[in-house]
Amino acid sequence: MGMRDRHWDQSLRVLLEGYAWLPGLRRSTGSDVVRTRVMGQPALGLCGPEAAQYFYDEKHVQRHGAIPSPVLSTLFGHGAVHTLDGDAHRQRKSLFLSLVTPDSIASLVSCVAAAWEDTVVGWRAGRAVVLFDEASRALTAGVRRWAGVPVETHDVADLAADLVAMVDGFATAGPRHWRARKARTRREAWLGSLVRQVRDGELDAPHGSALEAVARHRDADGELLDPHTAAVELLNFIRPTVAVCWFVAYAGHALHRWPQHREPLRSGGDFAVAFAHELRRFYPFAPFLGGRAAQDLTWQGEHVPEGSLVLLDLYGQNHDSRLWTDPYRFDPHRFVDQEIGAWDLVPQGAGDPHTGHRCPGEPFTVALLAELCTRLAHQDYDVPGQDLTISLSRIPARVRSGFVLSPR
Repeated sequence: MGMRDRHWDQSLRVLLEGYAWLPGLRRSTGSDVVRTRVMGQPALGLCGPEAAQYFYDEKHVQRHGAIPSPVLSTLFGHGAVHTLDGDAHRQRKSLFLSLVTPDSIASLVSCVAAAWEDTVVGWRAGRAVVLFDEASRALTAGVRRWAGVPVETHDVADLAADLVAMVDGFATAGPRHWRARKARTRREAWLGSLVRQVRDGELDAPHGSALEAVARHRDADGELLDPHTAAVELLNFIRPTVAVCWFVAYAGHALHRWPQHREPLRSGGDFAVAFAHELRRFYPFAPFLGGRAAQDLTWQGEHVPEGSLVLLDLYGQNHDSRLWTDPYRFDPHRFVDQEIGAWDLVPQGAGDPHTGHRCPGEPFTVALLAELCTRLAHQDYDVPGQDLTISLSRIPARVRSGFVLSPR
């Protein structure tokens, strides 16, 4: 069917409906493509692998100016790689890609696994713990070691709380948002100071670490990153790693609802990777991505004005029955021995991270999840009564209780 219009501004509905907004809008119009308005601006909502290829083509859609300032002030940081296009984006992206190697991934997994074991050792039988919180601290302890960032052990909990706050507050106007802003300001100042110390020879950054890479990186203009931007990008290594705690809590939720997956998950390997992919497909994480039309364009015969917003429906695509059989059934087996197309599974974007805006940290996320979910499956615990709802109107969604477990 052709494109349908929803001329009135949808900003309030986005806040009220969250992940369900864009899929619902498309469903109500009977089309994968809808015109609407968001934040007082014309917007085009798209969904599907072909739409993803269109969205990730820089001749069609660019990121500069598309991410709202409140999101930059909380989640990504002003001046982040996410805001760049063209050569500037590719050169900055090379900073991240330089650390996406098998050895680096294995090192991060090893650091986080060791921190996880240190965390689990402290669990006491019959004393309830919140999986979301425990995972956030273990991930923080592991990634700060991997990144070469000096943090005293007793400060890990405070750092974890700030990193979680940055993710938790990016899509709300309330107290969560202001906590996120304060957390980002605090941590950018701290990391910017560390970068200055490395450059001045006052602090040794471990060779091959993220701290060293950020401190020494030169942008497309040949200049070192200013300390603030360097801090922003260092956080863009650390913060997404800690955000994996959302999926660890989802893993607890999934194993509680579908315990038949626990035994095969204990073996790790290919099933653990498939389990990680299904977590990312099934559970809500990023609702949609936004960019701006780079020029006057057409999509499926419809006019797309230059500068208008273009929104790619990630949650809708990950639950599209045309791509996934019985999409609201949690089934890791759908990813066992199955090749995943670059434009099909899109919880962290689509396409090739080397040439486009797809998150370069996705291999880290999958490897960490496979490791931590396997370890969780080996834990012996009870699940006390609690609120296990996951509201799709909350962005980012999370298990309301954080998933409480009681070790045996």
